[in-house]
Amino acid sequence: MTEKNRKSDRLIIKRSGYPSKGEIVIGTVTRVLDFGAFVSLDEYENKEGLVHISEVAPGWIKDIRDYVKKGQKVVCKVLDVNPKRGHIDLSIKDVNDRQKKEKIQQWKNEMKAFKWLEIAGEKAGVERKELVSIGKKLIKKYDTVYGAFEEVAFEGYEVVVPVTGEELARAMAEIAQENIKPPKVRVRGYFELRSNAPDGVERIKKALMEAYKQAKNVEMKLEYVGAPKYRIIIEAEDYKTAEKALKKITSAVLKAIKKLGGTGNFVREAI
Repeated sequence: MTEKNRKSDRLIIKRSGYPSKGEIVIGTVTRVLDFGAFVSLDEYENKEGLVHISEVAPGWIKDIRDYVKKGQKVVCKVLDVNPKRGHIDLSIKDVNDRQKKEKIQQWKNEMKAFKWLEIAGEKAGVERKELVSIGKKLIKKYDTVYGAFEEVAFEGYEVVVPVTGEELARAMAEIAQENIKPPKVRVRGYFELRSNAPDGVERIKKALMEAYKQAKNVEMKLEYVGAPKYRIIIEAEDYKTAEKALKKITSAVLKAIKKLGGTGNFVREAI
């Protein structure tokens, strides 16, 4: 089998219907004409949109082919949708760098998830046609197939059983646990510590050392912001663990500085 045939044989699950106005989509340029470019939407079944030349890039464009070419992947914003006429108006210039980066990463994740679902289907003995049907249901429920795998990784295979059946769900869980790691959460704030003693700086350092004694099952970083502020950042698997550690650490440091003849308080910061 050639590389081209292997690519065309990959499991790709596309959404039915039309994208929503304002949605960020990814597509492939199919035709470039003087007045605009036609883009096949990678995520939707048999849907093509038009990027008018005025929506390709800011400013005046002399030759559209200097900006887009046939076969090019593009991230677009949906400007308008007319299902009756089958029209989808798109814009490339209205997509900022952050949106473009996030959409490309999301699509890469989804392509990985399609492959995972294909492997899980083979393990569970689910035929391709049925797998596509299940994939569409997962997209409807979790927005993406990758989102379904994340849910399985964090909550257990049981959550998708009503959609996939138990055997496929278990196969998905096996893959999810190998490939998806729970994202760490972060909490932060800063201490305001003061000591008027001749060795005040050493006393403050000693109080801050108490933080390291209490930092169990979490990652902790202490930063000197500028007298009298010392920032603390805690990363953990979940907020419950992070908050518990933060409470223990702040209590220990404030207790220590008071015992050492100084004063202190803690201010929580939003992430």
